[in-house]
Amino acid sequence: MNKMKLLPRMAYRGVRQNKQVYRPYLMACVFSVFSYYLFSSLLHNDLMERLPKAAYAWMMLSIGKGLLSIILLLFLLYAGSFLQKRRKRELGLYSLLGLERKHIGIMLLWENAGLYAVSVSVGILLGFVLNKLMFLLLLRMSQLNVEVAFYFSLEAVLETLRYFALVFLCVYVRGLMSFYRLKPTELMAESKKGEKEVKRIWLWSAAGVILLVWGYYISVTSRLDSMIFTDFFLAVFLVVIGTYFLFTSGSVAFLRFLKARKSIYYRPANQVTISGMLYRMKKNAAGLSNICIFSTMLLITLTCTVTLWTGMDQIAYYDYPYDVQAAYSEHSDVTEKAGKKAQELSVKYGQEIDRLDCYNVMELVCGRAEGSNSFLSAGDFAFADQYAVTLLTLDDYNRLEGQDTCLEEDQVLLYSTGTAFGFDKVNFMGVEASVKEEPERIYPYPQAKNRMFNFTSQYVMVVKDEEALTRFATAWAQVNGVTDLEDFLHRGVRHLCLKLAGKESQRGAFAEEWSKWCQGQQDFLWIKDGLAGREEDRSMNGGLLFIGMVFGILFFMCLLLIMYFKQVSEGYEDQNSFEIMQKVGMSDAEIKGTIRRQILLVFFLPLAGALLHTAAGLVMVNGLLAALRFFDTGLLIRCCAGVAGAVALLYAGSYLMTAQTYYRIVKR
Repeated sequence: MNKMKLLPRMAYRGVRQNKQVYRPYLMACVFSVFSYYLFSSLLHNDLMERLPKAAYAWMMLSIGKGLLSIILLLFLLYAGSFLQKRRKRELGLYSLLGLERKHIGIMLLWENAGLYAVSVSVGILLGFVLNKLMFLLLLRMSQLNVEVAFYFSLEAVLETLRYFALVFLCVYVRGLMSFYRLKPTELMAESKKGEKEVKRIWLWSAAGVILLVWGYYISVTSRLDSMIFTDFFLAVFLVVIGTYFLFTSGSVAFLRFLKARKSIYYRPANQVTISGMLYRMKKNAAGLSNICIFSTMLLITLTCTVTLWTGMDQIAYYDYPYDVQAAYSEHSDVTEKAGKKAQELSVKYGQEIDRLDCYNVMELVCGRAEGSNSFLSAGDFAFADQYAVTLLTLDDYNRLEGQDTCLEEDQVLLYSTGTAFGFDKVNFMGVEASVKEEPERIYPYPQAKNRMFNFTSQYVMVVKDEEALTRFATAWAQVNGVTDLEDFLHRGVRHLCLKLAGKESQRGAFAEEWSKWCQGQQDFLWIKDGLAGREEDRSMNGGLLFIGMVFGILFFMCLLLIMYFKQVSEGYEDQNSFEIMQKVGMSDAEIKGTIRRQILLVFFLPLAGALLHTAAGLVMVNGLLAALRFFDTGLLIRCCAGVAGAVALLYAGSYLMTAQTYYRIVKR
C-alpha cells in the first residue's frame, strides 16, 4: 500500500491505541472550543449593541475573551506536551522500522488535523445548542430584560476556526520540533524521562522564596489607588515565577535536607517515602507548579465571583443611596412643595416613602497630606491627596440622622467615608476648630466598612450654623484666589432626595413622574437617577459574574486534566518500580501505603501552596473589589473560606478519581 495512503490510518490507529490519554485531551479541546465560541458568539450578537446599559457587559466579555485566548493557548500547549511524551517511544519505533521522518511528520499532521476537526465540530455544535441558554444566563446576571430570539453568528464560527487552527498549528510545530531534535534511540528512552533536575538548587530555592515574599509584600501592603492594577499584575507575576522556582528546586532542596538527616531518613517508612518523593519531585515538579497556579486562579476567581454575587446590592446602593436625587440653588423653596407632592404620588402608585431628605451643602476640593490635620489648597497636592470636603450645617445633619447633637462655635463634626481623620483638632485653610466627634455614619455618604480605603473618599464637615459655614467657605475662597466672594458664597446646593420602599414594579413609574416634577421646579440644577445608575452597576457586575463563572469552570477543567495527565504519565513510569519493589520483598500493602503517602504529599502540596497564595492575595482582592464599591471585608473572608472548603473537596474528589487511574496502570 502507498505510504501516503497508509499514514492517515496510522494516525487514527495511534490515537485509538492511546485513547486513555487522548480522550481527556480531546475533551479539553472541545471544552476550549466551546468556551471561545461562546464568548465570540455573544460579542457578535447584534442584540448586545441594542441592549440598554449593556456596554459594561460587552466590555467585560471583550476583556474576558482576550484573557481566554491566552490561557487556552498555553493550556493546550501544556496538555499537548503530555501526549507528545507518550508518543515518542512509538515514533522512535517507527523510525527504527524504516519510516522516514518526513512521513512521521505527515502522520502527525493528519493526527492534529483530525483532532482539530473533531474538536471544532463538536465544540461549535455544543456552543450552537447552548448559545441561547448562555445568553439568557448573561442577561440574568446582568439583570437586563429583553426578549431573546434565536441567533447564529457566522463571524463567530469563522473566528473560532481561525483561532484554533493557529492553536493546533502551534501544538503540531512544537511536537515536530521535539521529534526532529532526537535520534530514534533517544526517542525510545525519552518517554521514560521526566523533567530535568535544576542545577544550583539552593540558589534557585532562595530566589523562589525572595520572589514569593516580594509578591506577598506587594499584595499585603497594596492600597486602593491608581496603582492597584499595576501592583496586582506585578504581584501575580512574582508569585507565579516564585512558585515555579520553589516547586522545581525548593522542594528538592528540602527533601535532600531530610535525606541528609540520618535520624529521619533511616527509618523504613521514611526512607522509601523520601526517596520516592525525591525521584518524583525531580521529574514532575514543573507539573506540580502548574497545578498550584491553576488552583490559586480557581480559588481567586471563585472567591471574587461569589463575593460579587452576594454583595451586589451593597455595591449598587453605594454610589446611588437614593432612587432620585435633584439639586437646586441653595435658596430654592422646593422643600415645602416636595412633601405634599411625594404623598400624592405615594397614594397613586402604592409606594412607601422610606426617606425624603432636603439639605444644603457647600462642596469644595481640598488637599491633605497623609498624617496631617490640615486641609490646604488642592493645587499644592497630587491627585491622590486631593479630597472632596462637604460643608453641612448641624440642623441638616440632625434632620438627616435623627440626632439632637449640639456644637459650640469652634466645634465641628468630621466624618470620613474612608480612613478615619484621627485628630482632635482640624485646620481648614487656616481656620482652626475642635473635632467634637467623628460620626459613624451620615446616610447620603456611604462609608467603607473597614475604613482603610482612601481612594475616592471624601469628608463631611458638620458646622454649627450658616454663619460658621460662611466662615469656612470664605477661608477656602481666599486661599484659592476666588475674586468674586459674594457670588461664590451663593454657590451652595440644596439637595432634594427620595428613596422608596414599595413594590419594584411600580417604583420606576413613581420615580419617573417625581423626576419630571423636580425638573419643573424653580432654580433646578440637575437630577441623578439612582434606579438607572444601579441598573448600570448591576449590568457591569453581572458581566463580571458571567466571566467569573466561565473562567472558574475553565480553571477547574484545566486543573482536573493536568492532574489526570500526571497520574497517567507517572503510572506508566512507575510500573517497573512497582514490580521491582515486590521482587525485593516488600508486601503489596507496604507498597500501596508508600505510593499512597507519596501521592498524597505530592498532590496536596500544591493545594497548600494555593491556599497560602490566596490568603496573601486576599488583601489585594479586597482592594480590587473596593474599586467596584464593595467594602465588606468580613463578607469577603467568609466567601473565601467557603470557596476554599468547596475547592478542597473538589480537589480531593479529583485526586481520588485520577488516583484510581494510576493504580490501574501500575497494577497492570
